[in-house]
Amino acid sequence: MLKFVKHNLETISDVEVYPIISLTIFFIVFVAFGIWAMTYSKDKIKELSDLPFKEEN
Repeated sequence: MLKFVKHNLETISDVEVYPIISLTIFFIVFVAFGIWAMTYSKDKIKELSDLPFKEEN
């Protein structure tokens, strides 16, 4: 099975760029989410964490 995939990938020109692009996109999204999580308002986090325990009127 792997030899079929490998053969198909070898026919694509400049295929070695795709893993680098994928890793870069993943890293950028991961870092952006980390920064967003660290800078999120503590009051908003507290408000959202209390939602399951609030009674609706």
